[in-house]
Amino acid sequence: MFNLQRLETLSKRYDEIEMELANSGGAFDQTRFTMLVKERAANEETVAVYRAYRKLLADVVANDELLADKSDPEMHEMAEDEAKGLRERRRELEAELTELMLPRDPNDSKDIFVEIRAGAGGDEAGLFAAELARLYVRYAESIKMKTEILSQTENDAGGVKEITLGIRSNEPYRFFKYESGVHRVQRVPATESQGRVHTSTATVAVLPEVEETEDIEIKSTDLQVDTFKASGAGGQHVNKTESAIRITHVPSGVIVSCSEERSQLQNRERAMTMLRSVLADRKRREAEELVGNLRRSQVGTGDRSEKIRTYNFPQDRITDHRINENFGNIPGIMNGDLGRIVARLQQDEKSRLLAGETTAA
Repeated sequence: MFNLQRLETLSKRYDEIEMELANSGGAFDQTRFTMLVKERAANEETVAVYRAYRKLLADVVANDELLADKSDPEMHEMAEDEAKGLRERRRELEAELTELMLPRDPNDSKDIFVEIRAGAGGDEAGLFAAELARLYVRYAESIKMKTEILSQTENDAGGVKEITLGIRSNEPYRFFKYESGVHRVQRVPATESQGRVHTSTATVAVLPEVEETEDIEIKSTDLQVDTFKASGAGGQHVNKTESAIRITHVPSGVIVSCSEERSQLQNRERAMTMLRSVLADRKRREAEELVGNLRRSQVGTGDRSEKIRTYNFPQDRITDHRINENFGNIPGIMNGDLGRIVARLQQDEKSRLLAGETTAA
């Protein structure tokens, strides 16, 4: 059950945010403005449902008064009919509030990096990795998120060996966190002359962005920074200027790169943010292991058997193995229609939380 006092506090806080955003005169603080907008968005649905519930409780009180007055039989009968509808609506809103008040993943509102790498399967794996990247970009843009390609290494067949996306705005981690893991594809490659179905994999890691203020210490003496010429879209600029940045964190061996911004400084800033996110993810997993709360590895080795989802093109079927559910229309999904799979995974997460499970997805 939910805490009404907590909900009332949340409602009042929502009004405070609205007032502050409406009266943001004087010196404009972009950082605080962004923080308030995110906080408002995170609580908007909960506050709306709570206010509907609060109004419903007032309606119940008013209808109970009519029920208590039996002097008018016709009015009493109408009040009894109304009471049935109010009880049903109350159950619906209480169930909705119970879900909304479940503990939120603290990373849900964060922007993300999505790292996609070709796994087993040679050139076909690279082609599939590139298709996953396009799928994520189209899905993100369909729900009003901003996307950018931060780095990519192509293969000779037109696919990618690896690609890193940056996705911002509208709580990307809340929608993309379920994509971490090994994705397996079964289909006939374009280069297959005898029509045989091949199996290939690509690995996906979804990392929430970590700000400089968070507790991740990176010493400048531990960094090896290399510059190189960017490749890809961008005209003459990318061929003549060493604006791309590769940063190696020597103690951990983590290597990150960013080549898609126009200046070396911008690429360095994005690469450092990416490095903090990778190191924070490692630190988080190590902490979970220490307390015995082992979670499934995001990527694993890339072997075909370590999979979270299978894309079977001949049978037009995508199977998500975590919820053991199948989805049709592969062309539509690969074109960005990922929402129905995400919605089922979100529903599964809520169900596990309601059942008292606390381990990460």
